[in-house]
Amino acid sequence: MDLFIVIILALLAVMGIVVGVSNDAVNFLNSAFGSKAATKNVILTIAAIGVMIGVMTSSGMMDVARSGVFHPNMFSYQEIMILFLGMMLSNIILLDIYNSLGLPTSTTVSLVFGLLGSALALALFNIWSGDASMAELSQYINASNTLGIVSGILLSVVLAFFTGHLLMYISRVIFSFRYHKLFNRFGALWCGVTLAGIIYFTVFKGLKSTTLIPDVVKDYVNENTAMALLILWLGSSLLLWILQRCKVNILRVSILAGTFSLALAFAGNDLVNFIGVPYAGYDSYMIARAAGEAPQSMEALMNPTSANFWIMCAAGLVMVVTLFTSKKAMRVIETERKLSSQSEEAPTDSEATAASRGIVRGARAVNNALAAITPNSVKEFINNRFTPLTEEERGDANYDLIRATVNLTAAAILISIGTQLKLPLSTTYVVFMVSMGSSLADRAWGRESAVYRITGVTTVIMGWFITALGGFLIALVVTLVLAYGEFISVSGWNVVAIAVTVICLARLIESNIGKKGEDKKAEESAVSKIGDTLKQSPEEALITYTEQVCTSMEKVTLIYDRTIVAVFKENRKVLRDMVREAEEFYHSTRQQKYEIIPLLRNLEESDVNTGHFYVQVVDYISETSKALLHITRPCYKHVDNNHSGLTKEQVYDLKCINDRVEEIFGDINHMLRTRSFENMESVLTKRDDLFNLIDEVMQNQLRRLRDTGGSSSANMLFFNILTETKTMVLHSRNIVKSLEHFVATK
Repeated sequence: MDLFIVIILALLAVMGIVVGVSNDAVNFLNSAFGSKAATKNVILTIAAIGVMIGVMTSSGMMDVARSGVFHPNMFSYQEIMILFLGMMLSNIILLDIYNSLGLPTSTTVSLVFGLLGSALALALFNIWSGDASMAELSQYINASNTLGIVSGILLSVVLAFFTGHLLMYISRVIFSFRYHKLFNRFGALWCGVTLAGIIYFTVFKGLKSTTLIPDVVKDYVNENTAMALLILWLGSSLLLWILQRCKVNILRVSILAGTFSLALAFAGNDLVNFIGVPYAGYDSYMIARAAGEAPQSMEALMNPTSANFWIMCAAGLVMVVTLFTSKKAMRVIETERKLSSQSEEAPTDSEATAASRGIVRGARAVNNALAAITPNSVKEFINNRFTPLTEEERGDANYDLIRATVNLTAAAILISIGTQLKLPLSTTYVVFMVSMGSSLADRAWGRESAVYRITGVTTVIMGWFITALGGFLIALVVTLVLAYGEFISVSGWNVVAIAVTVICLARLIESNIGKKGEDKKAEESAVSKIGDTLKQSPEEALITYTEQVCTSMEKVTLIYDRTIVAVFKENRKVLRDMVREAEEFYHSTRQQKYEIIPLLRNLEESDVNTGHFYVQVVDYISETSKALLHITRPCYKHVDNNHSGLTKEQVYDLKCINDRVEEIFGDINHMLRTRSFENMESVLTKRDDLFNLIDEVMQNQLRRLRDTGGSSSANMLFFNILTETKTMVLHSRNIVKSLEHFVATK
């Protein structure tokens, strides 16, 4: 059974690499993707090469997983295996949750606090079972390293943000957004700084543990860092100057070099986060096997060791495959790209909070105060340097090559300095906050999007702290379950351990592989982006757009009908699902309103009518979805709070109204599908009849209130449904009317 646990740990190692790389890929891919420095396959290939070189040149030290957080001499062989198993299960679940949400986090923090939670769980279990006392609790945990990680979080966030902001501000003042003319003269010197920092980072962060770099070179550079950097800068500048004379875009060279460097460092130094624990489990198994029995103390784990070369290569191959295939990695990358995008209209999925509004107001007040004391000539000069490119000039890139280079340079330099000073800086935190600081300096956080960007950034930052707490608590609970199962088992390893492992693995496989439903939703969302049709010819646009509108209206019909029926039956589960679908539909239509504006700017004069039509319909669909959401949410809240159900009279009235709505929506959908509007007058008549019925039902309900009273919450829900239904039908009819007009005039 021990061998079976080792096999499970090996499987968990593979899954750990998948979820870990999916989250950490943002660290070295974001700048290249955000600036469109190369095609996707070129960027991924360069990153893959960096990953493979990183794992093959790394010594693969696994000390953190073996003894960096806990004292292995305090645990028996059985306890150590439970500790490793519980930590891996919890760590994979935690990272997969972050990947599903599209939030970047630190795999180092999840590793450390997962080990801490598992170790504390076993220590408490030993105390509760009578094998130890509370006075011995501190002997199990290496608390100093944990405090170092926490301080590193705070240091990384603050230092990286202000460094990225400062370097980006200086770079933009020098080159502006229209940098090409000046860059041709001094670009090699500027990029030389970038390349020198990246080379230094690669050698003394990414390859610090390899034997490829002679110790004498490492010692010289450590003792003469300033001179080494000067030599690197001059050599890099000369090389880039030659490439520039050969018509090579040295900015792209710098960005791809930085991508390679960060990927190499990631693979070489963060591999312990993914395979360190399973490998320690394998070592524990081999120690027990050599001893001939299960040791009562795993003190042998305190001895330094390194992973097998072929195991490292296998892990590297899994990393590379994950880079090219992981959809969740792209989701995490997209989160950072949205938050740092130069586009003013680029919305985020975050709702503005009171804190974000306060920060924006405070920032504006400070900016106004500084502007008041700044000479006009200086303000004019700075404003000219920060005049952004038009959307046509910028293309579909989130930001330009200058900012991407600054992001990589600042991150590489900070991480290198942190390594030299032995500061526990997190790569994820540094890369993300540098990107946020540079975007702020680039004036990407304009008044239209600042509150949403700040909310998004604070969400990510809070998620980092939740990583520590969540990793700790999940590991604590899972390990306690495993430990209790092993305690009550008569056969050593137990059914509980196997059951927990199988359940967690099944959930993880479903999350990462069994995503057909999610992919389908993503496809539907992609189809529903109305603004994309503006790129088509009028004839093609009409066909595509009509199909999109039909899909939207059919969705409205289905959600409304199921919601009304679920209210009758007080079906909480169905109502919860309808709220979720209505919210997704509403946010999708809201997103469309933002997306269509930049596209409208590119319309020819002859397409103005087409643009006007799209604007109208996007707004009508958005209002329809809002009315639908205002029906589903109160319905679910009413049932979820166990309020009194609707009366028989109210149910009868709503059934009649639902039948009328379904009939109207059926006619609307038919006209949309066929683009035949002969029945328009019939729909108008049915709509008027419905509105008259709603008015009549409201009057009847008011009479019932006077005569019999009834539940206040049920009456409010009833009136709300009637009002929002009227609004929803009104906007739905307007959609068809707009399409009829467009078809007639196109």
